[in-house]
Amino acid sequence: MITIGLTGGIGSGKSTVASMFKDLGVPVYDSDQRAKHLMNSSKAIHDQLVELLGEEAFLDGKLNRPFIASKVFNDKNLLAKLNDIVHPVVREDFVAWAKNQNARYVIQETALLFENKSQALYDEVILVTAPKEVRIGRVLARDNTTRAQVEARMDNQLEDKIKLELANFVIENIDLEITKEKVLQVHASILTEH
Repeated sequence: MITIGLTGGIGSGKSTVASMFKDLGVPVYDSDQRAKHLMNSSKAIHDQLVELLGEEAFLDGKLNRPFIASKVFNDKNLLAKLNDIVHPVVREDFVAWAKNQNARYVIQETALLFENKSQALYDEVILVTAPKEVRIGRVLARDNTTRAQVEARMDNQLEDKIKLELANFVIENIDLEITKEKVLQVHASILTEH
């Protein structure tokens, strides 16, 4: 099974691009969505999060996301520890999911692919980009957040100029029609190369 990593900074439009690949019949694993599910359902993650952040990490048995975000997004060390707890479980879940797919290739949509130095786990990596101000505008429009909070999250991600050198394919996501054309080109390339 060919595995493709799909990544990009917050607000770049990873999910939009992922949907375009889904429309082409490519199975897409949403790491963020699965991580939220696993953080609520895995006893191992639950116990480690409580040990790391205290009982407040969960509220009425559910993940207390605002509390966790307030703790980790301004503390790189704590964020790294959180990622060390969650990412191996998500990776295992992805591998099991991929084995059950019937397609030429699968995509794992994951925000921190390069930050976690996990590019070697994929046959190819697609990077989704957009200008910083466009990204900030998108996040402010969709999330109940402030510009400072968005910029704090951006500060925990590598800059695009670093990621550009590491990616196999780059899709700049500003104009949706152009993005769709690029998705088709990347899809054809992956099928041809593998």
